[in-house]
Amino acid sequence: MEVRIQIVALAVTALIFLGVLELVRSRRLLERYAILWLLSTFVLLALAAWRGLLETIASAVGVHYAPSALFVVAFGFVLLLLLHFSVAVSRLAEQSKVLAQRLALAEERQRELDQRRAENPVPPRIGDTAAENSESSATLAGLRG
Repeated sequence: MEVRIQIVALAVTALIFLGVLELVRSRRLLERYAILWLLSTFVLLALAAWRGLLETIASAVGVHYAPSALFVVAFGFVLLLLLHFSVAVSRLAEQSKVLAQRLALAEERQRELDQRRAENPVPPRIGDTAAENSESSATLAGLRG
């Protein structure tokens, strides 16, 4: 592998690595997702830095040009990340559906309770408000008098 290609690969993977660390630091990326990204960039960084390992992997896979093997490995990591995120999105979609169903049931129960209260109003208790207190006092005074 040419030195220029190796330097570019090292620079790009190092930038991705630092970018992921910055996203975690600013709390825009959760740690559980950052671990996958950090692992993949660490492997790519190691492959870009260690010529012999990349050439060994390239010949084992049947790739004749070693830097192309780096892209094959990167593509494999991207596929794994996509699979992981697809599972996470599927789980979140299912949870959102269940939550929407529970909310609809709770709203329906609330409507039924409101309708029952409108049909059968509960008489106010004595002493609930100041106006009711004065009315009940006047009623009691009229009964005594």
